[in-house]
This record gives sequence, C-alpha cells and structure tokens, in this order.
Amino acid sequence: MSAHDIRSATRPDPDQPMVDIANYVADYKIDSTEAYDTARYMLLDSLACSALAMKFPDCVKHLGPLVPGATMAGGARVPFTSHELDPVQAAFAIGTQIRYLDFNDTWLAAEWGHPSDNLGSILAVADYLSRKAEKEGGKVLTVRDVLTYAIKAHEIQGCYALKNSFNRVGQDHVILVRLASTAVTTAMLGGGKEEITTAVSHSWIDNGALRTYRHAPNTGPRKSWAAGDACRRAVTHAINAVYRNVVGYPSALTAKTWGFYDVAFKGNAFEFERPFGSYVMENVLFKISFPAEFHAQTAVECAMQLHNVVKDRIDDIEKIVIETQEAGVRIIDKTGPLANYADRDHCIQYMVAVPLIFGRLTADDYNDSVAADPRIDALRDKMTVKENPQFTRDYFDSEKRYIGNSVQVFFKDGTSSEKVSIDYPIGHRKRRAEGIPVLLKKFEAALRAEWPAERVSQVLAVTSSPEKLDAMPIHDFMTLFTA
Repeated sequence: MSAHDIRSATRPDPDQPMVDIANYVADYKIDSTEAYDTARYMLLDSLACSALAMKFPDCVKHLGPLVPGATMAGGARVPFTSHELDPVQAAFAIGTQIRYLDFNDTWLAAEWGHPSDNLGSILAVADYLSRKAEKEGGKVLTVRDVLTYAIKAHEIQGCYALKNSFNRVGQDHVILVRLASTAVTTAMLGGGKEEITTAVSHSWIDNGALRTYRHAPNTGPRKSWAAGDACRRAVTHAINAVYRNVVGYPSALTAKTWGFYDVAFKGNAFEFERPFGSYVMENVLFKISFPAEFHAQTAVECAMQLHNVVKDRIDDIEKIVIETQEAGVRIIDKTGPLANYADRDHCIQYMVAVPLIFGRLTADDYNDSVAADPRIDALRDKMTVKENPQFTRDYFDSEKRYIGNSVQVFFKDGTSSEKVSIDYPIGHRKRRAEGIPVLLKKFEAALRAEWPAERVSQVLAVTSSPEKLDAMPIHDFMTLFTA
C-alpha cells in the first residue's frame, strides 16, 4: 500500500480472508455424511464434558448471570443447570462448561485449539432463537441446523490453524474461536454476507488474548474459561452486526500500521493450505480416555501400558525418558513446583507420572489431594523430555496429523522397560472404529453421574437415533439437558 493510500480516507474493498469466510458461511452446502456423523458425536462428547465439569465448583461459579438476578425468561439454557440467560452470557457459560476440564475435541497444526469450543456460541444462539420462534410461530432450528453451523465453525477455526501460528506471536488460540463463532452466529441471527464480513472485521479488531495464563510461571484457571470468553465476545459482534447495523472495517487485517497484520502478526498475511469445506470436522481429534492436553494424550496411553511393569518398582526407577513432538516440548515440558490444577494438566511429566503410579488419569487427579502424593514429583524429577523429529514431521504431515509420544523407564539395576511408542491416540480419525464406542461410554457415564437412570435412558433413546436426533428442534434437545 502506497503512502497515498495511507492518507486516503477512501474505504477499500473488504480484505479477502474476511470475504472468503462470509462466502463460505452463507453459500457452502455441507454434503459430507462423515462430517455430520462426526459432528453428532462431537455434540454428545461436548455435553459429556459439560456434565463432568459440574463436579468442579470453580467451573460452576462461572455459569450464572454476569450479575445476580440478570436472568432472562425464555432465554438460552445452560446444560445441567436451571439458568436461563441472554445469549451472550449463555455463550460464555456453555463455552466454559465444555472447555473447563480440557476434555473436549482438539485440532493440532501450526496453531492448536478445540473447535467444539464454538458450541458455546452456537448452542446459546440456537436455543434462544428457537425458543423465540416457537413462541412467535416462526421456524425453529433443529439439531441438524446446529450440526451444520458446527461443521462450518470447525472448518474456519481449523483451516486458519493449519498454516498460521498465533502462539508464536504470543496470542492464545481462542482468537480463532471468536473468529469462527462470530461468523456462524451472525448467519444464525439472519445476517448475510455483508453482516458476516462486518462482524468478522470487529473480531479481528479485538486483537487477541495473551497466552500468559497457559504458561509457567503464570499458568492458571483463566485458560479454562478463555474459550467461553471468546464465545461471549463473538455473539456480541454478531448481535451488533445484525440487530444494530454497526459499521464494518474493511481493511481490519491489511491496513498499514493499524491493521491486524502489522500490529499483531509481524506484518505477515495469513496463509491457507486448503479452501473451506468439511475437512476439519472429518479429521477432528477426540479426547476420549483422558482429560489431558492433547500433545500428551499418547504419552498417557504409553504410561498406562507401562503401569503394570513399574507399579511395584516405583522406588527402583532411575530415569524416565519421554519423546514427544516439538510442540509438546514447547508447551507442556514443565519442571519445578506446580501451583494448581491448571498447572498440572499442562505438564507432560505430571500426566505421565500419575498413570505410571496409579494406572489412571482422571480430572480429579489434578486436584491438590492427589498432587500431594510425594511419588508424583519424585518421578517428575527423574524425567527427561526431548523432541523426536519424526514425531514432529508426522504431526505436520497433512495426511497423518499424528501426535506421537514414547515413554521408556530405566531402573537402578540397569534394566529397563520396553520403549512404548504410540503415533496417534484413540481419538484420532484412524482409530474412529475403536474410539466411538469409548466416546459413547464417556457420554453415558457423564450423564449417569448427574441424573437418575430413568432420565439417562430417555436421553439415550433420542441420541442413539441419528434420524430422530437430527430432526429434533434444538430447544427440545436443550430441554433434555436442563436441570
């Protein structure tokens, strides 16, 4: 852009990446059976995460109105609670529930993230709109509609993550939750391409949250509600664009000096590996067995396999060698004291030590009561974490998207365990046939921990039939999960 352009007040055409999102959300028809099938499982998995999070008071305290009494009769419901909220605050609450235990789906590339975080916005807006339509005699939204918007939100977040690393410029990945949720909820509210472009421009102008809360020495529980915060902001932008006709900012990305590229992305434009379709939902990774940061999922599986070998020899261990991907070394290799739950569930050494000792890794294992066991830190002190270059190559390979780890235990008498190596976890697309039954057990177990058997049976009767589920009005579906 020339100096003359900088001085000119003439508004340019909208930046192409924003136009591409608007065109995709408004025009693209999802015709992938695999994407819809996977989205259906994603919805159930996310609700399982919501149910499990209800056992944690630090999550529950975030789920109500922003200020006491600010409820909304006929508003959006928050699963497993009696709250009825405006769709902005409901988006925050649902997004926080889904994400709180670090147990929902994952996408890993140049950037990483959890695309089902977008359900916070999508479910809140869908429930609000559908309840309103029922009351006014309008057209309600169905579960199938929600799945369509979820596929598109997954695609936007995931395709941006393939080639663009926000973490390397210090920004948190929830910037892409806000982007994707802004785009699809604008369409849900009735916005067309112009309104979507406008809302997306506001999303970029927000810039991004710092990753400070995910990394030592500041790791803390904000990371568990950061996605909810992004969902809340997204719905605000959508409402402003559709209901308030706010002005958009066409060069929010490319404006010299003041645009996102120059301010936040070191002057670089976004890169894209593929056009938008349904690739991300088809390939999304499920966290099925362990509530653990995804770069460590296969490390936990390795440790589980080694549990029987080492459980009676914990004091005899001399060292433990963990090999992981470059991203795993950079994000979750953590030594020294761990201050809280959030510190522990982002420490690969902790996530390996617990299953080696106990043969399990659950959400409760990050609590202070378990962390107080001196054997955990004793094992952490004996661990070496290093990059395996092949794991890194396979991680970035678009045909693989592996998340490999290996664990080997060495004993003081000179013997050692086998080196257990796993390329991709049970939640990977290549292990779908093995993983989906486990995912459904996760869903059922989460419901049974909350509700009596009769109510669980009612929910399972609906959710076990894809045709019945897809056709269900979304407000009726949400009623199934309301306390």
